[in-house]
Amino acid sequence: MGGFIGLLLVLYGIDRLVKARAQARRRRSMSQRLAAATARAEEQHQQSQADERASQALTSVLPAIKRPPLTVPGMGPDGVPRRKTSRDCPGQHEGRSTAPGRRSPGTGEHAARPGSQAGRRPGAS
Repeated sequence: MGGFIGLLLVLYGIDRLVKARAQARRRRSMSQRLAAATARAEEQHQQSQADERASQALTSVLPAIKRPPLTVPGMGPDGVPRRKTSRDCPGQHEGRSTAPGRRSPGTGEHAARPGSQAGRRPGAS
């Protein structure tokens, strides 16, 4: 009977030892993963701080970046939409006459006359 109790105590001790070693291995693994995650987070934090410093340096050199534009493209200074001119669309009117209502020959287009049928639908009276 004494040998049986001794055997149980030895087996219990071995079981405790195996579980303690497994727990130590898990803690070591988790500690390494935590250290790697901390290093990545620190690197990202340093990178974001460097980006922020670069952005601040740029806006200190170019303070107009912080201000809204004085005019919006396509809008006049009073906020009214601006008419498009040939300056706004470069190359659009190349090779054409500058006289209004005139087209270059050979385009198949005709200038509209005040009493012409231009703008009416076919069959409409």
